[in-house]
Amino acid sequence: MVKPRGAASRAAKRILIADHEPGIRSSIGRALAAAGYLSDFTASGTKALEQALECHYDLIILDLVMPDVAGPCLLDRILSERPEQAVIVISRVDNTAMKVYCLERGAQDYLTKPFSLAELLARVRLRLREDAASLNHPVSSAEAAGTGEVIRAGGLALDVAHLAADAGRGLVPLTRLEFMLLRELAEHVGQPVPKDLLLATVWGCDFAPRSNILDVCVRRLRSKLGVDRIVTVRGEGYQLAGRLPAA
Repeated sequence: MVKPRGAASRAAKRILIADHEPGIRSSIGRALAAAGYLSDFTASGTKALEQALECHYDLIILDLVMPDVAGPCLLDRILSERPEQAVIVISRVDNTAMKVYCLERGAQDYLTKPFSLAELLARVRLRLREDAASLNHPVSSAEAAGTGEVIRAGGLALDVAHLAADAGRGLVPLTRLEFMLLRELAEHVGQPVPKDLLLATVWGCDFAPRSNILDVCVRRLRSKLGVDRIVTVRGEGYQLAGRLPAA
């Protein structure tokens, strides 16, 4: 484990780096330590799975090419057991199909090797929500007032701390991507949000026109919160409906 400099270690985020290339593991670990993060390392897919399920990590940086377990299978296993686990995939595989596959399975980001450490650190900070200015979301009045980080819009209550939403029937846990998408829609309640803007703000990158990654995430939210909560505005995008009438 690499210990962070500066801030007290009790406040440091803990990150697992699973990569088969020792040079990359080392350079990422040094960069994260300099930024104040704790890091664990492994070059084994099997060991990465064990560590991910036995320990708490604020983030996992996962290489797709592991010597003993295929990265996509490893990602599926981790997220099936811990669906709220934040994962950034790093890989030399540079094609849209693999990127879409990983993001649809629940990865928060996909970074193609070679990459700059500065870019990786920026994405790490974004995913860990340490830099409010980089989140693309203004702070809500509820957050500013310190009322437990609850955002209310369209008859929904979004629990920021627990990544959950309440549509009137109790809290429903969401994946990190589902929550980020719902939060973006909540910031524009009653207004259509273009699909390309949602892709950019939630997933952080562009996709091929035929990609259905956004539509899949919307379907999952509708199944959890009700089909009428998110409206498709033909030719414009998606919008969070206003407060629905009582049943």
